[in-house]
Amino acid sequence: MLKRFEVEGFKNFEKKIIIDFSDVHDYKFNTECVTNGLLSKIIVYGRNSVGKTNLGLAIFDVVSHLTDRNVTPELYDYYLNADTWDSAKFRYVFEFENDIVDYKYIKDKKRNLVYEEISINNVLLFNYNYGTKKGEYTGIKALNPSLILDFENLDSVLRYIINNTKLEDAHPLKKVMKYVSSMLWFRNLDENRYIGYKTNTKDYLDFIFENDTLDEFQDFLYNAGINDKLSVKVDIDGVKRLYLNNGVPMPFLKIASSGTKALYTFFYWYKTAKDVSFMFIDEFDAYYHYELSESIVKLLEKMTNTQVILTSHNTNLLSNRIMRPDCYFILTKDKLTSLVNATDRELREGHNLEKLYMSGEFNE
Repeated sequence: MLKRFEVEGFKNFEKKIIIDFSDVHDYKFNTECVTNGLLSKIIVYGRNSVGKTNLGLAIFDVVSHLTDRNVTPELYDYYLNADTWDSAKFRYVFEFENDIVDYKYIKDKKRNLVYEEISINNVLLFNYNYGTKKGEYTGIKALNPSLILDFENLDSVLRYIINNTKLEDAHPLKKVMKYVSSMLWFRNLDENRYIGYKTNTKDYLDFIFENDTLDEFQDFLYNAGINDKLSVKVDIDGVKRLYLNNGVPMPFLKIASSGTKALYTFFYWYKTAKDVSFMFIDEFDAYYHYELSESIVKLLEKMTNTQVILTSHNTNLLSNRIMRPDCYFILTKDKLTSLVNATDRELREGHNLEKLYMSGEFNE
C-alpha cells in the first residue's frame, strides 16, 4: 500500500504537498477506513481551483513511466509550476508487510525523468542522474549481477531493472510494479477520462450486455432512486445498444441525465476494477444527491484492499457517521491537512464535523 506521497513543483503546487497515510489516530469507529495501519479511505475538500484534481494527477504521474497503462496526455498540459520551478519532484513510500520501498524521481517540463532513486528498507538500490549519466549502482549489481548497466536511452531505470530481472512475486519491486499497474484515476463525467489500470476501455459502451449485468445495473439505479427501466435492443445496423424503456425506447447515452450517465461510469469501473490497488475519483459526486453520495462512499468502504481518495464539495459527507476525522482532508494552496490536524480541538465521535467546517474551525 501507499504509505506516503510527496510532490512539489507540479502544476499549482509551488510548495511541497504531503499525504501521510500512516497518520492514523486512535478512533474506534469506522475502522473500515483504515487497512493494515494505513488510511485507506479519504475525502479531500478545498476551494475551487486549489488543486484537488491536480493532486490526483500528481499521484498518478508514476503510472506514465512505470507501466503501459492509459494516461490521457492533455490532463498533464502545463506540467510544471509556472512561478518557481523548472522541474517537478515526486516521492512515493510503499509499505508491503515488513518491507518499505522509497521511490523518488524528478521530471522536467516535457515529463522526462531527470533523476531517479529507490531504496528498499533503507538500503539504496540505485540512483541515476539522466543529465550527467552518472549514479550509484551497487544495489543493482547485488540484485542482478548480469544486468547491463547502460541507461543512456532508457525512459526509466527502475522499469528496466524490473523488466529484466527475474524476481519472485514476494519481492518488494515486483509488488511495487503490481501496485502501480493496478492504480486507477477516473471522473464520473461524460467523457470517461481515466488513468491507469487498463490500456483501453473499448468495452465501456457495451459493458452492460456483454457481461450480463443489465439486471444488476438496473437494481443499482433503483437503489439510487432512478426508476427508469432499461432494455437492450439490436438496432437496424446490427449493433446492440442500451435503451431507457419508459414507453418508447430511447438511447440511454443520448437522453439519460448527467447524473445517470455518471452512475453508469461509476458502475462500469466498480465492476471492472474490483482488484484495483489505489482509486482516485475526481469530483466523484458532481451530479449526485447527497444521499446517493453517502451510499457510494459506503460502497467504496467495502473495498477493503483498495486505497481510495475522493474529491468533493459536499459538506453533508463531513460526518463521523460516514467516516472519521483523520480521513477527511482539506487542501489549500500550501498544504494538505486532515481535520484532526487542522484544529487544536480534540475531535470526538459526537462532534458535528460539517458544522465545525462551515464555522471556520479548520482554518481553510
